[in-house]
Amino acid sequence: QVQVMESGGGLVQPGESLRLSCEAPGFLDTIGVMGWYRQAPGNERELVATLTWDGTTNYADGVKGRFTISRDNGKNTVILEMNSLKLEDTAVYYCKVVLIYGKNYWGKGTLVTVSS
Repeated sequence: QVQVMESGGGLVQPGESLRLSCEAPGFLDTIGVMGWYRQAPGNERELVATLTWDGTTNYADGVKGRFTISRDNGKNTVILEMNSLKLEDTAVYYCKVVLIYGKNYWGKGTLVTVSS
């Protein structure tokens, strides 16, 4: 059974850090891209960062230099390290898996709240 499972959200203060993890163990060797998107209340879902399986990364302008996406030791797991968090980073963060033949899968999301 294929699943996309996010973890690591929580409540932090501005300037602090969080580490999100996305696991997709059932996809074997069919993943082309994994990435993180977020949706704040009243806003559309937006790209945060993506990582292709050949190592290419892409970041939204608002998180460049603060967030880092990486793969965990060759597993079907991506990590999003979020540093210097801002109030405007508050959102539900979703993981997306794009397979090599184009089909997409989404996780259920994990809530990140940045508040003083």
